Order: sequence, then structure tokens, then C-alpha cells
Amino acid sequence: MASRYDILFEPVPIGPVTAPNRFFQVPHCTALGHMHPQAEARNRAIKAEGGWGVICTQEVEIHPSSEVSPFAEGRLWDERDIPAMRLMTDAVHEHGALAGIELTYSGHHAANFYSRNPPLASLSTPVHGYAPVQARAMTLADIRKVRQWHVNAARNARAAGFDLIYVYAGHDMSVLQHFLTRKWNRRADEYGGSLVNRVRLLKETLTDVKNAVGDTCGVALRLAVDEPWGTDGIEAHLEGREIVSLLSDIPDLWDVNISDWSRDSATARFQPDQGYQEQYTAFVKTLTQKPVVGVGRFTSPDTMVSQITRGVLDFIGAARPSIADPFLPAKIRDGEFDRIRECIGCNICTASDNIIAPIRCTQNPTMGEEWKRGWHPEKIDPAVTPGDRVLVVGAGPAGLECALQLGLRGYEVTLAESTTELGGRSLTESRLTGLASYSRVKDYRIGRLQTLPNVQIFPDNPLDAADVLQLESPHVIIATGSQWRVDAAGRQHTFGVPNIQSTLQSADIAQVTPEMVMAGSSVEGRVIIYDDDHYYMGSVLAEHLAGQGCEVTIVTPAARVSSWTEHTLEIDHIDQRLHDLGVTVIAQYQLPDHSDITGGPRALNVTHVVTGQLLTLGADAVCLVTSRLANTELFDALVATCHPFKTLKIIGDGEAPSTVAAAVYAGHLAARSLECEQLAEDALFQRELIALSDTDRHR
Repeated sequence: MASRYDILFEPVPIGPVTAPNRFFQVPHCTALGHMHPQAEARNRAIKAEGGWGVICTQEVEIHPSSEVSPFAEGRLWDERDIPAMRLMTDAVHEHGALAGIELTYSGHHAANFYSRNPPLASLSTPVHGYAPVQARAMTLADIRKVRQWHVNAARNARAAGFDLIYVYAGHDMSVLQHFLTRKWNRRADEYGGSLVNRVRLLKETLTDVKNAVGDTCGVALRLAVDEPWGTDGIEAHLEGREIVSLLSDIPDLWDVNISDWSRDSATARFQPDQGYQEQYTAFVKTLTQKPVVGVGRFTSPDTMVSQITRGVLDFIGAARPSIADPFLPAKIRDGEFDRIRECIGCNICTASDNIIAPIRCTQNPTMGEEWKRGWHPEKIDPAVTPGDRVLVVGAGPAGLECALQLGLRGYEVTLAESTTELGGRSLTESRLTGLASYSRVKDYRIGRLQTLPNVQIFPDNPLDAADVLQLESPHVIIATGSQWRVDAAGRQHTFGVPNIQSTLQSADIAQVTPEMVMAGSSVEGRVIIYDDDHYYMGSVLAEHLAGQGCEVTIVTPAARVSSWTEHTLEIDHIDQRLHDLGVTVIAQYQLPDHSDITGGPRALNVTHVVTGQLLTLGADAVCLVTSRLANTELFDALVATCHPFKTLKIIGDGEAPSTVAAAVYAGHLAARSLECEQLAEDALFQRELIALSDTDRHR
């Protein structure tokens, strides 16, 4: 039957190759890359199975003079890397998709910690980050070498079976983009000065690659059309437009985005709308006859159709939505819209790459586990004992995921929740400013659970140990979550601050918990948030309370507020938002180590973490964001009994407070491993091991 979504499934030519549909997984990192080629291949293959028409690698190094160790990106230095790359292309082709590779020469974005070669860049400058390494300016001979290295890599990519070869000039991570901007290009030769000169290296490299492989492979240009550095950067409707005009029909495909990575992959907290890049990239199709792909955290099929029919894009590009739901295209094709796991825009996936850990996802706990654990996002083994009863206590992220997967396996599941609403922290945190998308974690799982006849849900049903024993379920999973501590115990104060509650009370300072703010409790006046958690919660609470009219000061022992969000690409956005709201930030200060933390009525003392200098702040209320206390009372009480259960396990934040992604993963693991000894928590998963050749052994 014809559908308004049919346009999304039309084949689209890309030079000499044809994509089977308009769903395009743009290049994105997995932290698998050259270190875990089998896991990388399986990860991409799952997306091809799920209906994505084009599947691309992450950035792929083309030469040891530009390598990004210790990060685990792709590597195609020479023909010896072809077999590992072939694993991916074969796996992707098995499902009828095209395989794309993003060739990258990083310039001063690479410190070359492995090769120890001096980095080559557009100018002599320190490398990105804080490494004590400086790149040297490329000579004309170096430029010729970089062009040839692109050609060599393109030919090796073709030999590895890739259909689409990327030339990369985006995210402030590529020397080809560095040459484009005045910030990184002050050269006086034919590659510097005018825009025509600054575009020269990109144009030459693009043409070189086309001449080398363009008869059999499509050649794509990934370009950041907007980089907000004023006259030193690229403005989409000025130099961005001119660059596209100068290169117009050379590439077979335009992949357009904005720079840097923190703008291109902005979290939902700072860019809540789908298609937010349209204002920067929509002009590109007016200047070229070649197909255009762009991104915007697309999850709605109607938004996708709108992008195509309005002539904004030819392909629906996605990184994060393809991570959250590798089967998003298939679900749209089959009309299973209620089964789409929508990306929440939290960037736990980007954090994985930044901390050099295999990719993970809040919504999709199988992400990164496809080869390692053999997990599939849409398939799960049937129950070992079909119809066996399982009681899951707690309907937060861990409990909901566990109950859902157990129900899909065929167990008879009872899900009990002590409060009137399901969702746990995915519900309560979604009430805070900027975190509305977190509700998708509960919405997806509750919606799926309600379709399963073998799952019964009982909200507003607190259970004690006697209640659990009386239910006589053979399997009991406890997912009772956690709560923020009120004693300041955390990284700086392992055992808390003695008598802090009574001390605050005596100084007429109200103690407000994050849970109270989430519940809508009235908070007024001067509020101090003490953040020793360093993820998003402290800054979110500051933003939320400032928006309600409070005079907010955030104190942190770290050098910057929400310092861990550097990995989720949010830290600069957080600084800007707090500044705009008038929030006072006091970094590198902590609560005193003794009970005398007040400097008189409605005054709080804090001390510098290095010098011990005392600072007294006026305060009507204090909110401690330090660490969380796992709710283990029910589990402990059951362990203390002579219980008859086959399974008794505590999971998620109730076991060890962590991220929402970790809670969902824990629920999924518990469901998959129920009655499966080979999946027990102490069992080894698959590892990729290095095999030594006879020659290697004797070197």
C-alpha cells in the first residue's frame, strides 16, 4: 500500500553507485576502529540489517604522520590494513547497503603519540588539546605528499570493498578544513590569502581522489559550512556559500554540517529541535546538482519527509539516531512507529569515544555489544523456563528495561513500583530545564510493556520483604534506584561533612535536595549548589533554579563546572548558559573538612582546594550534588532471610549509582542472563586478541 513515507525508500545515485534508500548513517566514531575490527564490522552490519542504505566508518587515518592515538579510530595506512576493513564492507554488503569510508588527515588535531612523527599542519601551532606537542607548517613538498597519501588510501579503500570514499573537511579536525579558515591559514603562498587559494588544497585533493577511484566509487565531500569564528572562520551564507560554489559539482555527494563537533552533535539540552542545522545547510542544494546529506538528530519520519520534499536534503543523515535505533528505517518501512527508540540527545555515545571506551547508548543497551556479547537490538533468546514468574521491583530505567526484555523472552513478569508514576529518574530528571528528552527512556519502554500480555504492572505498590516472599516468584530482580546524599559524601569528602545538616539548620540555611527540586518544591532567595558530582546534574539544577528567579551560586572543587561534560561536548555550552543566566561560578573550592561550615546566620564557608583560603558566601538554601546512596534496604532484607528464590539480584542504581545508560544496560544484562550460566556476570565475553605471526615472534 502506498505510503507518504515511500519517498524515503527511493534509490538515489551517488556517482557510479546507487544507494538503495535515503537513510544514510554518516561517519561517526565508535571507539572500536582499528583496535576492534570484528566488533566494528558487526556494529555497522547491524545497521545495514536495520535498513540504513549507506553505512560509513568513523574517521580513518591515512598515514602515520597523522594518527590520533590513543583514540581507536579507523586506520588505513597501507595495504596491510585492508583485511580488517574488508570485514566491515563484506558485513555491510551482505544486507544490500553501501559502505563508505571517511579518509582523514588531521593536521594539528593529531599529536602522533604512537608514530612520534612531528605533525604536519597548515601552520606551525600547538596541537589541539593540552599535549606539549607542536605541529610544523607544511611545505609545498608536504602538500604534494598529503595529496598522494589521500590517493593511496582511496585506492586501498576501493580494494577493501568500499563504495563511497570521503574527503573530509569538517569539525575543525581535518587539515583540509584548517586550510580553509583564516584562523589556521596565514600562509603567503598559493595556498593562503584569498578564499580561492585557501580552497586550493581541498579542491586538488578532491579532484585527485575522483581521478583515482571515481570511475568505480562515489566520492563524497564532508564539509563544515559554518564555523563561528567571525572573520577568521566560515559563515554559512558568506564564505560557506562561496566554498560550495567553487567546488559545486566535483564531489558525487555533499555531506554538510557545522563545526566544531560540539555544535554539530549538540545535545538536546542545547538544541532540542530536530533539523536544527537546516538554517546553516539548506542553501547547499541551490548550488549543486549532486545529492546532499545532512544531519539534525532526526527521529520523526514526518520531519524526514519534510526535509526531502522541501528540497533541503536528498539523504537523511544520522549518527546518533542510528545508534539509538539501528532498525529505525525498517520500523518506518513497516509502520512500527511506536517501536522506534528515539535518541535522547544525551551524548553518552560521544563520551565513549572521548574516554576511549567502546560505544554505548542510553536508549540502546546493545550498542557496542553486538560482537562482544552477541547482542542484537531486536532479538533476544527465549526463556529458559517459559512461563516462569519474575518479580521486578522498581520501574526506573533499569527495572523497565529488565521487565521489557524478560517479557519479550516469554517470562511471566510482575513489575511493581512504589510511586504512582513509572520511570524513576528518567521521569523526575525530565522535569528539569533542558532534560525533557530523558522522558523518552521511560516512554519507549512503558509503551512496549503495555503491549505484552505476559507483563503485569502495579504502580503505587511499595513492597517490603514479607510482601515479596508472599508473592512466591522464583526470580526476583530488585531495581530500587538511589537518592542523592544529604551528608556531602563524595569525591572530596569520602565520609561526608560531620553534622552538616544540623549545622546548616542552626545557621538558618535550608537544605534542598535534587529530588525536592525535581518534585517542584519552592526554592527562593540565594541558593548555593555544591557540585562534587561533575556531570550534568549540578549545572542543570543551577540553570533550573536561576530560571525560577533564584540567585544561584555554583561551587565546585573542579577547575570547571560539570567538568565531565567535556566528554559529552557540553562543557562550553554550559559555561555560556550559566553566564547568560547570571549564575555565579566558584571553581576549585570545597566545603571545609570540619563541621564548622557556616560563617554565621545564612552564610556558608568554602575553602580553596589548594591554598585553603576561606571564602564566606551568603546563602538562604544549599543543594548538595555530591554522590548518591543506593536504596538497598529491600534487597538486604531479602538476603537476610532463608529465601526460596532461584534468582535474587539487585541491578542499576540500586546496586551502584551511575548514568542512566548504565542503568538501562544493567537491566538488559539481567534480563538476558536470567537462567543463563554462560551469561553470568563473572563470565568472560568475547575479546579480540592479537595473533602473532612466526616472524613477529622472533623479532
